[in-house]
Amino acid sequence: MVALPTPSDDPNAEQVKYWNEVAGPLWVAREEALDAAISPAGRQAIDAAAPSAGEHVLDVGCGCGSTTLELARRVGPTGDVLGIDLSEPMLARARARADASGLTNVRFLRADAQIADLGRERFDVLYSRFGVMFFADPPAAFSNLRRSLRRHGRVAFVCWQPVQRNPWMLLPALAVGRHLPLPPPDPGAPGPFAFADPDRVRDVLARSGFSDVAVDGADFSLAVGGGGGLDRATEFTLEVGPAASALRAANAGPELRQAVVASVREALAPYERDGAVWMDAAVWLVSAKARE
Repeated sequence: MVALPTPSDDPNAEQVKYWNEVAGPLWVAREEALDAAISPAGRQAIDAAAPSAGEHVLDVGCGCGSTTLELARRVGPTGDVLGIDLSEPMLARARARADASGLTNVRFLRADAQIADLGRERFDVLYSRFGVMFFADPPAAFSNLRRSLRRHGRVAFVCWQPVQRNPWMLLPALAVGRHLPLPPPDPGAPGPFAFADPDRVRDVLARSGFSDVAVDGADFSLAVGGGGGLDRATEFTLEVGPAASALRAANAGPELRQAVVASVREALAPYERDGAVWMDAAVWLVSAKARE
């Protein structure tokens, strides 16, 4: 297999830098909270993938490895799972988790799914939990991934619906917008909402060699920050998502940051109950088959 190329040759160089220098270390530090928040959606996508004993699975954007390990348990010792990601800090955590689990049918590789040679017709299942929205060229990426799938191979992944359907990200961003300029939305840019338009998802997969594409909506209640109360939820939304991106871009000083924190806290306060901030979240559960 081919690992990541030099940054100058990688069409996703900006994402490589971001996930190794900014997001990766943050996700490792907040691993427990992030897993608690998004694991319900990830489990639904695993159920849709329906991995069975003896199958070979590719987990794209595996992060800290929780989904990869669950997939490895599902396929059992006669199957295997390869988790790939751009982020070395997250992969280091994933490898440590795998070692602690005792599972021997799982491996991790630092690779860019858009360009890496992942083998031909090697996998039965392509899976991802919020890991496929960051490609510079989605059709090229999915065409590359399609080549790694066996005949009749299948894909299942979960991605975010539009931000308007995800108030846990929208409301903090609007609160930040009271103090800082928000970057104009770019629906086609790599990021959490790159696949928010289901028609775009269908088009990308159809152009990349997939058929029987299904995009189904699913809603769930998300504990912002994984629980821990209003202060924790406020901190979390200023670390992850659109509000966090705007705050980082502004390089806000202490006084401005204090005002932003107060506004975000105020926006989240009505949703606090039972020691956590619970807000609606909406995702697309996407499935397809490799076209012959």
